Amino acid sequence: MSSQGPTSPDRLDKEPTSMVQGASNGSRLKYQSLGVLVLQTTSLVLTMRYSRTLKEDGPRYLASSAVVLSEVLKIFACTVLVLFENNFSFRSMNQLLKEEIVKKPVDTVKLAVPAGIYTLQNNLLYVALSNLDAATYQVTYQLKILTTALFSVSMLGKRLVLHQWLSLLLLMAGVALVQWPTDLEQKVLTPGSQFMGVTAVLIACLSSGFAGVYFEKILKETKQSVWVRNIQLGLFSFVFGLMGMMVYDGRSVVKSGMFQGYNTITWIVVILQAVGGLVVAMVIKHADNILKGFATSMSIILSTLISYFLLHDFNPTGVFFVGAMLVIAATFLYSYEVKAASSAIGV
Repeated sequence: MSSQGPTSPDRLDKEPTSMVQGASNGSRLKYQSLGVLVLQTTSLVLTMRYSRTLKEDGPRYLASSAVVLSEVLKIFACTVLVLFENNFSFRSMNQLLKEEIVKKPVDTVKLAVPAGIYTLQNNLLYVALSNLDAATYQVTYQLKILTTALFSVSMLGKRLVLHQWLSLLLLMAGVALVQWPTDLEQKVLTPGSQFMGVTAVLIACLSSGFAGVYFEKILKETKQSVWVRNIQLGLFSFVFGLMGMMVYDGRSVVKSGMFQGYNTITWIVVILQAVGGLVVAMVIKHADNILKGFATSMSIILSTLISYFLLHDFNPTGVFFVGAMLVIAATFLYSYEVKAASSAIGV
C-alpha cells in the first residue's frame, strides 16, 4: 500500500497560487532591476557632466582625486558585503581575506592589470565628460560592446553569430553618424574639445573591453567571491590612482589640498561612481539581455532630453538621431538570443 494519501484540494489550490506569486515576484524584480540600471547609468553620466561644467569661484575639483576617493568607498562597500556574507563575523572575514589575498599572491597580482586599466578608464571618463555633452558621450561609449566582443573572441574563444556581427557594423555606423561634424552656430563644443573628448571615450572603450574580458577570465578560473575580487581590484586601483594623482596633479594637491573644489555635486559623483558598479553587479542577475538593452536605450534617451532641456549643452540634429537609433538597434540586435537555432545545433 502506498504511504502517500490523495492530494488534498487545498494543496492543489495553493500550488498554482504560489507559482503565480513566484512569477509575479520575478517579473517585479526584473523591472526593478531595469529601473536601477537606468537610474545608475543616467545619473552618473549627467552628474559627472554637470560637475565638470559647473562654473564656481575657485579651482575646479581634481578628477584624479575623485577617482581615488571612489576606490576607497568601493573597498569599504565590498568589505561590508564580505562581512555580511560571513554572518558579520570579523574573525571569519579576516581569515577569508588572509587566505584569498595574502596567501595567494599570484592570483592577487593578476588583478593589477585590470585594476590599472580601470583606473585609466575612470580618469578618461572625466576627460570625456569635460569635453562632450552627455548624449554624445552615452552613444559613443556604446562602442565598448564592439571592443568587448572582439576581446571575447580573441581571449575567451567566444563565437559570434551572424546577427551579432551585423549589430557591430550597425554600432560603428551609428557612432560615426553621431560624431558627424555639423555647422550649427549654437554648437557649444569647439573642434579641439570634441576631438579630445572623443579620443578619451575611444580609449576608455578599448580599455573597458579588455579589462572586462580579462576580469571575466579570472573569475571563471577561480571560485572566489566577486566581492573579494573587487576588494583586490580596489586596492590596486587605489594605489595606481594615488600615483596618478601625485604625478599629474601633485602640485595642486600640495598647494590647495586633495579636496579642493569639492561640493555636494562632487561627492554625489564620487559615491555614484563607487557604488554604481556594485549595484549593477547585484541586480544584473535579475535582468536578461533584452532588459539590459532597454536600460541602455532609455539611458541614452534620458541623457539626450536632460542635456537639451536642463543642461542646455546639446543641440540635436537629424544625423544624431539616426545615429542614436542605429546604436540602440545594434544594442538590441547584439543581445538577441536565437533560442531555436541554439537548441537545434546540439550534438
